[in-house]
Amino acid sequence: MTDLFDNPMGLAGFEFVEFAAPTPGVLEPLFETMGFSLVARHRSKAVQLYRQGGINFIVNQEPHSQAAYFAAEHGPSACGMAFRVKDAHRAYARALALGAQPLDIPTGPMELRLPAIRGIGGAPLYLIDRFEPGRSIYDIDFEWVDGVETHPVGHGLTRIDHLTHNVYRGRMAYWAGFYEKLFNFREIRYFDIQGEYTGLSSKAMTAPDGQIRIPLNEEAGRGGSGQIEEFLMQFNGEGIQHIALLTDDILATIDRLALSGVPLMTAPNDIYYEMLEQRLPGHGQPVADLRTRGILLDGTTEGGQPRLLLQIFSQTLLGPVFFEFIQRQGDDGFGEGNFKALFQSIERDQIRRGVLQTEAA
Repeated sequence: MTDLFDNPMGLAGFEFVEFAAPTPGVLEPLFETMGFSLVARHRSKAVQLYRQGGINFIVNQEPHSQAAYFAAEHGPSACGMAFRVKDAHRAYARALALGAQPLDIPTGPMELRLPAIRGIGGAPLYLIDRFEPGRSIYDIDFEWVDGVETHPVGHGLTRIDHLTHNVYRGRMAYWAGFYEKLFNFREIRYFDIQGEYTGLSSKAMTAPDGQIRIPLNEEAGRGGSGQIEEFLMQFNGEGIQHIALLTDDILATIDRLALSGVPLMTAPNDIYYEMLEQRLPGHGQPVADLRTRGILLDGTTEGGQPRLLLQIFSQTLLGPVFFEFIQRQGDDGFGEGNFKALFQSIERDQIRRGVLQTEAA
């Protein structure tokens, strides 16, 4: 993909997301249910590679590691992420020169040292320049599982679309500045969502390569029990709230996910689907199929050329962390038209669970 603007770090997409949990047997069955397969094991550490399409999920069970300490503090979660870069040593040196905090990730003999800086919530942000087939970090530090496809199709998920961060109130500018200064990210969307009782502000950042997208969310409501605040309390700090995964056929993917038992968010209500034609005239999507699966539709049909985004969210699967499943048909947004409906449905759930107290209560 042609760079959208100057790319001083040589960014080229996400390489992996790293996960950890305080107890074993939490992550592996979840990822298998989501269509991922164990394809490789680290040569010397309790670290596994789960893959689906071009998506790499690292499960780190190594005792006394950065991942283990992160999981002890935050519970089962995404404890790190990696960006692909053209030259890892050059990008790392530049990040440190610009004020990034280095993280020392211990390695064993004959293992690659993956440069990392301190990212959201203290999680490592790795810089990876070995990702071509045959010379990737997995070819060097891992052993492939016999008889398993190295890029299994799974449920049809193909790559990571974006990772959303939840941050403390007033910290959005700090993290936007972090990505702007180190990686030359730019703000491509900003929106405020107000429910009946709470609200959030979201600043969507994108990298120069157009492949790495990181929306930042902070609480913007009147009270202190909104969705972002609830996440921060449950997670015990700032962190990755959800991971969005792309598919080329969302109907087929969602059917497979549902059949495997992945719990998905329910649709807002029938009125949402009845209003689709008014909101997006001539969208051409099978509304009945979307409704039965709870898939949301956003984008624009101006000029008679539909540019659409189809999306659905899982329920929380790792503490307060969840996943998004998304299909893009020419739309590069984040489903802003759906945010209010989704936000209000979560707000109603908070009221039902007693997390959010209304004045009437």
